[in-house]
Amino acid sequence: MDDCRPLGFLIGLPFALVALVLALVGAVVYVIGSILSCLCPCCICFAGLANLAVALVKLPIKVIRWFVDLIPC
Repeated sequence: MDDCRPLGFLIGLPFALVALVLALVGAVVYVIGSILSCLCPCCICFAGLANLAVALVKLPIKVIRWFVDLIPC
């Protein structure tokens, strides 16, 4: 009964590609936030920025899993 699961993967693939671009942006933001937090460790906002960047990096996998789970089988 798992024959319709690839359909969810194919439907979610364009959205995952957009999420992949956001993940690359998140990786850049993470690197910049890490450098800034090393320069000024007293700013707590850089830690929040790093957490946001990590969430953006994990976004493509979340999008694909969400679309695959939407297909009822």
